[in-house]
Amino acid sequence: MSFDSLGLAPALLRALADYGYTQPTPIQAAAIPPALEGHDLLAAAQTGTGKTAAFALPLLQKLSTSGQTMTRRPRALILTPTRELAAQIHENMRDYGKHVHVSATTIFGGVSMGPQINALRRGVDIVIATPGRLIDHMQQRTLDLSAVETLVLDEADRMLDMGFLPALKRILQSVPKKRQTMLFSATFPPAIKTLAMEFMHNAREISVSAPNTVTTLVSHQVHPVDASRKRDLLLHVLSQDSRRQSLVFSRTKHGADKLVTFLNASGLRSAAIHGNKSQNARTRALSDFKSGRVTVLVATDIAARGIDIEQLPIVINFDLPSVAEDYVHRIGRTGRAGMEGLALSLVSHDESGLLHDIRKLLKQDIAINPVAGYEPSAPLRLDAGAPRPKQGGGGQRQQSRAPRQGKPAGSPRPNGYAPQGRGEHAAGNQRRRSNHRPAAKA
Repeated sequence: MSFDSLGLAPALLRALADYGYTQPTPIQAAAIPPALEGHDLLAAAQTGTGKTAAFALPLLQKLSTSGQTMTRRPRALILTPTRELAAQIHENMRDYGKHVHVSATTIFGGVSMGPQINALRRGVDIVIATPGRLIDHMQQRTLDLSAVETLVLDEADRMLDMGFLPALKRILQSVPKKRQTMLFSATFPPAIKTLAMEFMHNAREISVSAPNTVTTLVSHQVHPVDASRKRDLLLHVLSQDSRRQSLVFSRTKHGADKLVTFLNASGLRSAAIHGNKSQNARTRALSDFKSGRVTVLVATDIAARGIDIEQLPIVINFDLPSVAEDYVHRIGRTGRAGMEGLALSLVSHDESGLLHDIRKLLKQDIAINPVAGYEPSAPLRLDAGAPRPKQGGGGQRQQSRAPRQGKPAGSPRPNGYAPQGRGEHAAGNQRRRSNHRPAAKA
């Protein structure tokens, strides 16, 4: 199958050809035709499957062929959980829509509202937003959603994890009832099903892979190591090819900063991206990583959303995620565009239970390969009763799971929404509270 067979306009096909895209991914092939027909969509799509184009291309075609209107109000709204993902979608929109006359802007926290207000006053077709800053504009009456014809909820499960459900309901009640709604989610928990039933009309359900599956192009390895020697082993692994782009996941913001300090002092060009960084710092770190000026990017789970590099060769879990499903999201950043990738995890004895959960979720074994000179003092336990870590990886003290109400000292302006305190920090504290899972930390 080719993009030519999906019913896309010549201008969009031309843009795709400019970037060498000729064959759609499974989610694109399944979602684009019904989306072009105007149907509501409930689509299961994992990270790295090309889901952005699955909604962006039909949206661009609809707006570019429906005729120009006199209104300056946005005609489409795309909601995303994080700033980085919003910026990534905006970049994709520019690429796919470079031969059509459709304008788009981003609205998220951590930056001044002034330029956003000016862009909205000039008029824009598409708004790509995080829920919290969108609520801010709604409250200040700088944004009118009454002309929205298409609503897209991207990574809806992650928005629920981050505590955005009250904001989502408020936004959904503010857009016209007569509209097209497309919801993309890696999983469909009951809360998402409820949202779909309440706010969508005869939605077409699309699923191209089983939940929590990973591409076969990714190989999985575990290096068992004592927590106190994790940093040294990480340096050893990274030094094997210091020019290779490597994405490293830390469970905590403080841990990410400590790792970057250590790696830079060891001669490796590295940067951190997490919720305590200003938006300018986060944007600069991501840009430097994509351009190769920085070869190691240390990230937390929430802040890593929007990292989209087609040929990222390796993802390293310095700390295993507290929730097994996040392993799938993390490693979805490698093994893309037909390229092989490596998911490498540095696992200490007290993370044995987390590794067991991941293996159980993936329904496959993960190769355990000790590194000579870094063998752990105690072997990993892979039974269900294995202990869970009490501290962050490498012996770092983990941050409190329930920060006080409001914005933590020194944090950037928030981009999220939660009933008590806003931003990634407050929203993260709501994470999976219904099933007592620990809060994500950005």
